Amino acid sequence: EVHLVESGGGLVQPGGSLRLSCAASGFTFTNYAMSWVRQAPGKGLEWVSGINPGGGSTSYKDFVKGRFTISRDNAKNTLYLEMKNLKPEDTAVYYCATDIWPPPISPNDHQYDYWGQGTQVTVSS
Repeated sequence: EVHLVESGGGLVQPGGSLRLSCAASGFTFTNYAMSWVRQAPGKGLEWVSGINPGGGSTSYKDFVKGRFTISRDNAKNTLYLEMKNLKPEDTAVYYCATDIWPPPISPNDHQYDYWGQGTQVTVSS
């Protein structure tokens, strides 16, 4: 069966950093682009960043450019999100998901076939 397990979330002060990980199993990891998606309290899903199957190309939503870095280690079937200079508005549950490449312009055209359970990121104090 397919499993995507996020980890690394927690409570951090504004300006702080976190590194999220997503361990994948049960499917051919290298066949898929991967994305990080988040859901803030009371809000819908918001695409944050994506990476192509080989890991050589990345894309970011404007509000995280220069602060977040997506990467993947295909030998370990693992996806990462390095987050720096965190802001209170980054508070959300962060999910990893399989996706398509390149990222579609319309939010409705992403193809999140597989999801993780999410990890909570809280930026406060």
